[in-house]
Amino acid sequence: MQLEEIRADRAALRERWYREGVYTERTLADEMRAGAARFPTARMIFHSEERPAAATLGEMHEQSLALAGAFESLGLGPGDVVAIQVPNWLEGALVFQAAMLLGVVTLPIVHIYGPAEVEFILRQSGARAFVCPDRWRRIDYLERLAKLDRGALPALEHVIVIGERAPAGGLTWRELLTRGAPRFAAPEISPDDVCMLVYTSGTTAEPKGVQHTHNTLLAEVRGGGRQPPSAVPPGANLAAFPAGHIAGVLGLARLYVRGSSTVLMDAWDADQAAELVERHRIVSTSGTPFHLYSLLDAAERAGRDLGSLGAYVVGGASVPPPLVERAEKAHIRTFRSYGSSEHPTISAGSPLDPLAKRSTTDGRLTAHNEVRIVDDDGEDLPPGSAGEILSRGPELFVGYRDERLDLDSFLPGGWFRTGDVGVRDGDGYLAITDRKKDIIIRGGENISSKEVEDILARHRAVQEVAVVASPDPRYGERVCAFVVPRPGETLDLAAVAKHFAAAGVAVQKTPERLELVSDLPRTGSGKVKKFELRRRLR
Repeated sequence: MQLEEIRADRAALRERWYREGVYTERTLADEMRAGAARFPTARMIFHSEERPAAATLGEMHEQSLALAGAFESLGLGPGDVVAIQVPNWLEGALVFQAAMLLGVVTLPIVHIYGPAEVEFILRQSGARAFVCPDRWRRIDYLERLAKLDRGALPALEHVIVIGERAPAGGLTWRELLTRGAPRFAAPEISPDDVCMLVYTSGTTAEPKGVQHTHNTLLAEVRGGGRQPPSAVPPGANLAAFPAGHIAGVLGLARLYVRGSSTVLMDAWDADQAAELVERHRIVSTSGTPFHLYSLLDAAERAGRDLGSLGAYVVGGASVPPPLVERAEKAHIRTFRSYGSSEHPTISAGSPLDPLAKRSTTDGRLTAHNEVRIVDDDGEDLPPGSAGEILSRGPELFVGYRDERLDLDSFLPGGWFRTGDVGVRDGDGYLAITDRKKDIIIRGGENISSKEVEDILARHRAVQEVAVVASPDPRYGERVCAFVVPRPGETLDLAAVAKHFAAAGVAVQKTPERLELVSDLPRTGSGKVKKFELRRRLR
């Protein structure tokens, strides 16, 4: 397809969603104002060792108005990009809301990303402002800032640091808030404007910038899966996904639409999570298999009462059926969901589904979403047959920041190629069975195999390398590297870890399993048979 055809398909679908009332003229800024007025006492509790905080929606709205004025005084306005590499802290939530009110595009960055990843994202996005802590746990962000090549970031004008220290030419959070009287006036914003960028790893070595509009995000937030109101009792929610993850961002947006109080964790600690569930009588949460495994283990060790937890949405990685069955024995109704940064929720289960469906499928399609299951030639397959999943719906993103990536990602009619393989049963339940995309999903985070390969290939001991996912009961998958060493050289995991630390990337991308081999399996054309490597690991 050509880009013009892709744009035309997208425009036709947008018109359809308006006709059907799924898209409206309201923006996230409108919903935030309405939510603050409708649920002024709903609370957000930020559980953190460094910066614990709590605030109501009403209080947060007032603070975000002042912050929007401070951003406006920096010259930021509609269409500009502000990058936010902040854990689940109050300050990050305020930046998100202030940017929406000002028409600024928010760019949440996973807080563990290293300088190499951050520099690429800042450069490609054209971010004019960057917000980060001075320090969080063992990460010194000022040290990371010093490693950025500012000459390669001509658009970056403002660095704002949450803490008492800031680099030369930067601002501390306190200094930002004292930049004169706010003069913020709400600008005209279109609900079809891009309002959020989120970068995700995929089949390419470099992260891909996923663009969402007010309408695509609100379609997801308003939809909220398919469970009826009676399925989950009202009460507080626990948010464990990081703020830089699509699930973390959507959790913030949902608060303003639904008004439920939320407890946010800035780092996962299963013992603390179990205590928070017990103390706040948490009724719902979500996470990867690792989160659920460790929560159940922690509750059993400490004798914690998880009885209030009526619904647990598990996804972001391969979900073993025994995990759902174990949660059921603990009286936690667990169900799976399927989506991505590009299409946040394609399908979802429900607490009311039978256990057999909740443990072996990823639920049924959420409202207004469509899928096709196709073979390698793009032909539709009958129910019960496994093939590549094509998706489309009102919450589907509007294209990558690098528009050239759209060419291989969309088919006629606006169908998005997910790269995942799945099957739909006669009852309409979807199950993900494999993946065409060459990525590893470790604890809910996408890791590009090619990126890991490119880094490892620079090690002097490596002649050839192929990286695949190694199944793991807790994280879903871990990074495994099959390496053909250079003659006379050897390699171990300690040397690999040192090499990746020097590369400045997130520690999660470091291979955790190393297989030294004399050769790699190949096709007749010389391509590595990664499916064979994955089969060996299974």
